[in-house]
Amino acid sequence: MFDLHVHAAPDVVGRWGGDVDVVDCYQAAGFRGCVIKGHYDTTAGRAVTAGVGRALRVYGGIVLNRHVGGFNPVAVSAALQHGARVVWLPTADAHTQRAAGLPRLGGAGAGVPDVVYAAPPVDPTTAGPLRTIIRLVADADAVLATGHLSGPEASWVLAEARRAGLRRVLLTHPTYTVPGLTPAAAAELAAQGGHAEVTAYQLLHQPGCGPAMLRKVVEAVGYDRLVLSSDAGQPDSPPPPEALERLVDALAGEGLDRGALRAAASEIPERLVTP
Repeated sequence: MFDLHVHAAPDVVGRWGGDVDVVDCYQAAGFRGCVIKGHYDTTAGRAVTAGVGRALRVYGGIVLNRHVGGFNPVAVSAALQHGARVVWLPTADAHTQRAAGLPRLGGAGAGVPDVVYAAPPVDPTTAGPLRTIIRLVADADAVLATGHLSGPEASWVLAEARRAGLRRVLLTHPTYTVPGLTPAAAAELAAQGGHAEVTAYQLLHQPGCGPAMLRKVVEAVGYDRLVLSSDAGQPDSPPPPEALERLVDALAGEGLDRGALRAAASEIPERLVTP
């Protein structure tokens, strides 16, 4: 198994364990690797440190929230030079997050501007820096993830990624509360060249979400364009490897092909992120 999306301490909110704790539990569970994500921290260096002497691959990345000024090509270039394998477009500071009334997580305090970010067509002024970021990710042969951007924004990103020759695009949990796409809309984006993510966090914490809903997402997207991740690390979630196994079991319990589901939680994400 290979988990493309896990959270670890240190972070701006509480986490199940630190980088080393999380990697320890993946190694004990026989995983081939993981990607550490921090909404407000660049995790490429942390991943290198946590992966020293390990039999599994540990990668990190950067999320383009307020702490780096949003769509900041300089921050992306530096992260890629440090070995970042995933560049997530805005998550907690995407305009969709504020519109949905979800927590902003970081950047609170007197005098801190409450800024949100949007891509075209929602905000056409961001096209220039976003095109630069997409080219940087393409040149590094890394993964561009859509974060919490809306469906129309993700479609614009996919079109620009194709123009730039970027082969690795991840649709970050498209049917989660943000961006809140339907299974059909997620499948349409996947057909444009992205891999659609379904997460254990959705199963465990998304209001109104259960195995039957997630089965519809898998059926719409198709196994070849599917990535299963934990998105775990919260104190009230199971240990990340267990969370991902629970997701596979829940979907298999809905009659889906267990072998194909395990590929979506192992070979497909590993191939997507590995240089």
